[in-house]
Amino acid sequence: MNELKNFAENLGFTLLAEPWLPSILIAIATTVVAHFIASHLLRRLLKAAQITRSTWDNTLMHAAIKPLPMLIWIVGISFAIAIIHEYTENEFFSYVPVMRDVGIMLCIAWFFLRLIAEASNNYVKIRQTEGEEVDRTTVDALSKLGRLTVVITTVLVVMQTMGFSIGGLLAAGGIGGFALGFAAKDLLANFFGGLTIYLDRPFDVGDWIRSPDKDIEGTVELISWRHTRIRRFNKNPIYVPNSVFTTIVVENPSRMTNRRINETIGLRYQDIGVVGAIVEDIKQMLIAHPDIDTGQTLIVNFKAFNASSLDIMVYTFTRTVVWVEFHAVKQDVLLKIADIIASHGAEIAFPTRTLHIAADGMPAA
Repeated sequence: MNELKNFAENLGFTLLAEPWLPSILIAIATTVVAHFIASHLLRRLLKAAQITRSTWDNTLMHAAIKPLPMLIWIVGISFAIAIIHEYTENEFFSYVPVMRDVGIMLCIAWFFLRLIAEASNNYVKIRQTEGEEVDRTTVDALSKLGRLTVVITTVLVVMQTMGFSIGGLLAAGGIGGFALGFAAKDLLANFFGGLTIYLDRPFDVGDWIRSPDKDIEGTVELISWRHTRIRRFNKNPIYVPNSVFTTIVVENPSRMTNRRINETIGLRYQDIGVVGAIVEDIKQMLIAHPDIDTGQTLIVNFKAFNASSLDIMVYTFTRTVVWVEFHAVKQDVLLKIADIIASHGAEIAFPTRTLHIAADGMPAA
């Protein structure tokens, strides 16, 4: 060993004569081998995971395939630098353990961020493959919340590792948070309003909603943490702060099970003799109609003697909830009712007035 040191010094390569060089070379070589083995093993495991029926092991492998090799290099390089520090006792290398710990924390955070992203995408793909409806709003919200939690936790752990006092920071953050919360109460109200929407799910993106308390009606296009964007039927967008939805009644017609036909049909008074037969024929027509849900309430009855008509109530529900299809079904039902009335020699009433003339030619009192 001394001969090798003298030979290197004679050639002018003093670095080759350093006593820590063999250990450094062994540490780097070990790191290269560990990196190769880990990368090869992860690729093999990823191929094996793609064959299995479960997709979550595939998600785990995808999340680890980049952070794990980086973690190996951080540990290997820090170990090599620790060897140099042991021989040289240079103060600069005393910061290496701290930087190593920070690097490890960042690799772990990188792994969890990739895992959350892969898991959310995987969940959506599984549900779409199975033909199930996917609530992208909730998936995106939980994914963002998970990533935010990872980032905040990592920042706090890194600050603690670097010697900063988290206790003082949290205390200061509590006081500052109180002042900030008071100043930004509207923003916080919208945030918690959005959280309420995500948790209670009174409506989703694509739903048609309206409120009897506010002039709000249209299709939901976006639910963010601050506001909800609704597209009116005239195609104008409205932006509603999320806090509004905690204080108003929201109706969600998109979740109706049926659409209702509620009509009053008036006949002439001279058709009183066929009212019963007309009512019975209309009822039988609705029962036989393929687009009428007979499992719901179905009412056809003579309802009232009106000023100019004999009123028949028609109350039933269609199977479809689609707006355009509903009106086509309603049109068909009304036309069939008109045919039934005509088949009995009756007519649909319209406002009329009868004038009775007395025998002396003067109108009767």
